[in-house]
Amino acid sequence: EMGDVALGFDTLEEYITKNPFFGCVVGRYGNRIAKGKFTLDGKEYSLFINNNENHLHGGKKGFDKAVWKAEALEEDGNFGVQFSHHSPDGDEGYPGNLNVVVTYTLFNDNALKIHYNAITDKPTPINLTNHCYFNLAGAGNGDILDHVMMIDADAYTPTDKGLIPTGEISPVKGTPMDFTTPTRIGDRIDADFEALNFAGGYDHNYVLNSKDGSLAFAGKVTEPKSGRIMEFFTTQPGVQFYCGNFLDGSVSGKGGKVYNKRYGFCLETQHFPDSPNKPNFPSCILKPGDMYDQTTVYKFSHE
Repeated sequence: EMGDVALGFDTLEEYITKNPFFGCVVGRYGNRIAKGKFTLDGKEYSLFINNNENHLHGGKKGFDKAVWKAEALEEDGNFGVQFSHHSPDGDEGYPGNLNVVVTYTLFNDNALKIHYNAITDKPTPINLTNHCYFNLAGAGNGDILDHVMMIDADAYTPTDKGLIPTGEISPVKGTPMDFTTPTRIGDRIDADFEALNFAGGYDHNYVLNSKDGSLAFAGKVTEPKSGRIMEFFTTQPGVQFYCGNFLDGSVSGKGGKVYNKRYGFCLETQHFPDSPNKPNFPSCILKPGDMYDQTTVYKFSHE
């Protein structure tokens, strides 16, 4: 049976006034930067603080709040939309003029490809991702705790209480963070484990096993009642697995359905949080003359 598996709204006005990043491209830097500060080429930059004492998802007016130019595409019978956006030097505190193109393509085999490109005229941190909340049982049709998740990651990045990475890369084996084999999301979500206590459930960056930057399998989610499957593939080094801990029933979405706690999950393919301040993490700095070039694919099927 067909179903809408992405949380969202019925009207543009709702997206503008009350959206917790449903379906958004977030940037310039998806996820958190500690205390809204980083140093690049000897200069300290200050960003907007919008998540306790930290910078989150691009600041006060991140890319999710911009109006992008849009152009419809068709290639080999597959359809898509190409979005473009100019972020000026100093936007939200970031250096450099940044020109971004994000292309969504829907393929006939039920795969959705998101391709990110960007160029800059000054070195700048960049970490673009998509913040779609999924529920394979259908948006608004209960929580996602019975979904079965597999993430191809042997490690994750532990955080402090503010969800800023400590800089460690820790193995998942023997912990409730381990999704290297298919596991029901709800089985260990409330375990007495520091990482889960800090985040109120899963809201963590996983270090994907694929290291060469090619488009590689990263994980799979199955919803047992509907039989729906979502696999995801990415060129990125990490993925933030978030399970809607901060949804609280205050937001009603498509068809007027209320979105309660853990009614959706996100798989935000990304560079690691706070990478500008963590030299041991993969570099997120885009330099003039280089191209930011990342791809993520969400592929849907049924068993």
